[in-house]
Amino acid sequence: MDLVIRDARVIDGTGDASYRADIAIDNGRIAEIRKEGEGPRPSGERTVDADGLALSPGFIDMHAHSDLALLRDPDHSAKAAQGVTLEVIGQDGLSYAPVDDRTLAQVRQAITGWNGDGSDIDFSWRTVGGYLDALDHAHGGRGIAVNAAYLIPQGTVRMYAVGWDDRPATAEELDRMRQLVAEGMEQGAVGMSSGLTYTPGMYAKDSELAELCRVVARYDGYYCPHHRSYGAGALDAYCEMVDLTRDADCALHLAHATMNFGVNKGKAPDLLALIDDALDSGADISLDTYPYTPGCTTLVAMLPSWASEGGPDAILARLQDDETAAKIRHHMEVIGADGCHGVPIEWDTIEISGVSDPGLASCVGKTIAQSAEMRGEEPWVTARRLLINDKLGSTILQHVGHEDNVQAIMQHRVHTGGSDGILQGFKPHPRAYGTFPQYLGRYARDLGVLGLEETVAHLTSRPAARLRLPDRGLVREGYRADLVLFDPTTVAAGSTFESPRTLPIGIPHVLIDGKFVMRDGKRTDVLAGRAIRRAP
Repeated sequence: MDLVIRDARVIDGTGDASYRADIAIDNGRIAEIRKEGEGPRPSGERTVDADGLALSPGFIDMHAHSDLALLRDPDHSAKAAQGVTLEVIGQDGLSYAPVDDRTLAQVRQAITGWNGDGSDIDFSWRTVGGYLDALDHAHGGRGIAVNAAYLIPQGTVRMYAVGWDDRPATAEELDRMRQLVAEGMEQGAVGMSSGLTYTPGMYAKDSELAELCRVVARYDGYYCPHHRSYGAGALDAYCEMVDLTRDADCALHLAHATMNFGVNKGKAPDLLALIDDALDSGADISLDTYPYTPGCTTLVAMLPSWASEGGPDAILARLQDDETAAKIRHHMEVIGADGCHGVPIEWDTIEISGVSDPGLASCVGKTIAQSAEMRGEEPWVTARRLLINDKLGSTILQHVGHEDNVQAIMQHRVHTGGSDGILQGFKPHPRAYGTFPQYLGRYARDLGVLGLEETVAHLTSRPAARLRLPDRGLVREGYRADLVLFDPTTVAAGSTFESPRTLPIGIPHVLIDGKFVMRDGKRTDVLAGRAIRRAP
């Protein structure tokens, strides 16, 4: 055997009780599992003594924003050090394939706050297949730090075929979108995402979305919507997605399934009852969450959708016009903009986490209300100036979540883990570096919200099942040797809101394809990650 891991506490991903065993790895796969006391121990060219560390399948981040980070940073310890061996990217309806030259320029500007402007990236691709090939051949052909699966971004598809107009697609445009989705699925995407509070994807009516979901369903993929509201009308928005996908006969995965804002305090049981009813009647549904209360997005996402029609340049023009800016302010502060989930914005909950212009760094770590007070002006004046001066590139933390909702949802039978981690900015959300040890340490060990074996199942086999991966997500003979060794007694997120880029503790070893990407708590130079394409 290439490698034998001795005396591990195997938590195999099924949710069943752990057991002691030696694990033999050969040619990137688990070749033998020899339980304690069941005969001669396997031998290998190399041996690692786990000394009772827990050994589990690699963790799968069901909601990641590493679309450019994987190409930019061969180290990528933000995820590798957490034990993440697979990320699902292309989230929230906005990413970099499929595109033409016009669409690429627009999407780069639109999500600068998520991924940077991409000026350091060679955008040589235009198709989904081309992007997946770029991942495979990144960093001089060596590959990427962790594996990645891709969702076709519906907002980008609409940008490509329709543009930034708030109108129904024509029959010809809808045919073009169907074609783009089909091509993306054939080239290896695992499904389609939407960002239905982000433009231009939010301009699609349910009938248009259902048509695209029917294409996804033909390829046994799934639909992953950031739906139309996580605030006022959240339950109606969840119900809309359930009904839409059932009509299209498409599997549904609810992205960052939270119940936020004051109007939803204590309402997680209502969401879970809705999901249970749908599951009991035959719907195929799963969801992901991050184990924190604040959300994270861009400041421009808070604007009403009508203010975003036409794309980034049109947004900036409206903000610079005093009369139009006053209307935007009224919608945000009085009516409740759809960009802020139908809830009037509370500036003391909006903390700037990152800016594109380093000259604006003094805003980072302060709420809009705090910055406004320091300047002796109203919060809207501060927010407007920041949007214009940072060219829409500012990211925010939005402190609107509820711990009771977070804990209730993470216990559900179809729950999986997703970091929703934005890696840009001076002060990113700590979930980008801490989601998975936060589940294992704070919620499993310290609070007992879930048992350890059940928690591991949420982070491994359940997402692998959603992704239709036949040989990942379990510690089982013949499966890929994507594995994590961690100490259940010490594992913890190092990242905090004050120091968000601190790496976790208690996760000494991480393997992808049988190769150590983390060894003794340090990142190796191994690039074992590849694009994980949909099984034909």
